[in-house]
Amino acid sequence: MSNLVANPVCVRAAARTSVNGARVLATSVRRHEEAAAVTRSPPPAVDDSTSALTYRRMMPHRPPPLPVIDLPHVRSAEEAVTNIIYNTPTPSLQPFKKHVLNCLVHNEPGVLSRVSGILAGRGFNIDSLVVCRTEIRDLSKMCIVLRGQDGIVEQARRQLEDLVPIWAVLDYTETHCIERELLLAKVSILGPEYLEEQLTGGPTHAPRCVQHKRSKLEREATLVQQFEHSADREPAGVPLTPSEALRMKSDNLQAIEVLSARFGGRIVDVSEHSVIVEMSGKTKRVDAFLSLLKPFGLIECARTGLMVMPRTPISHVDDGEAEDEGGAVDASLLPPG
Repeated sequence: MSNLVANPVCVRAAARTSVNGARVLATSVRRHEEAAAVTRSPPPAVDDSTSALTYRRMMPHRPPPLPVIDLPHVRSAEEAVTNIIYNTPTPSLQPFKKHVLNCLVHNEPGVLSRVSGILAGRGFNIDSLVVCRTEIRDLSKMCIVLRGQDGIVEQARRQLEDLVPIWAVLDYTETHCIERELLLAKVSILGPEYLEEQLTGGPTHAPRCVQHKRSKLEREATLVQQFEHSADREPAGVPLTPSEALRMKSDNLQAIEVLSARFGGRIVDVSEHSVIVEMSGKTKRVDAFLSLLKPFGLIECARTGLMVMPRTPISHVDDGEAEDEGGAVDASLLPPG
């Protein structure tokens, strides 16, 4: 009988134990789900400088490591020499042509040396270089003319732009520009026969008289030779009479003046034995003018570098707009008949 009484008690105790265990299990599962939800949610925003570090600590996974770079094969001396001799890239086949670079630089000491140093380091020979101040006090402009390939000149242009005192470097090679070069030439008006004597005559360029250095015998021999050839044309080097020298100077001066006027030049100085001619134009035109002055006897010349300025484009009016503007004509404004 006692066993029958104890059995219902045990059954009720076991039922209570199972109910409590189910409640504990449900509570633990709910807490685990809440913790997982908190972990999956994004971290709160942080306003300080350690927000990125906080976000990295809250991330469940770290980024993969960087790939390992294989070290290059160590070449032997024979392989290196073979690579230099046979695997060297072929030189560029681009043609060499004239390039005009216009640089806007800061007006300070040392800019010209830095620009010329970069161009000399790349093997460029500067054909002409003009530096002048602009309308702005602290800015100067350089106009550089050189010959080279397009790619190498473009690399040099970008390298010049990287310098601190240089504001801009423009390539005017393919741009429609006005090109001018100034020439000052000193020309003899005695003729090419006396050019050598004028070059040794000092600042006045007067023909050097060398007869006083000769001995008496040499002077007598010269007089005999002149008397024998008096009917022939006068040889070069014989002193002219004042009238003959005046006529020769007048003829040569007139010819030089006409030639200068044809090329847009003018005579800016006239001395006893030479004149100075001023002329400006394109480089080819200046070369042609110099070649025509050489027969007169070119004593000295000075040329500035090339200066360029881009042309301003003109806006063209459309044909439709022109027809609209000229379509309506007032009859009262027309002439009678």
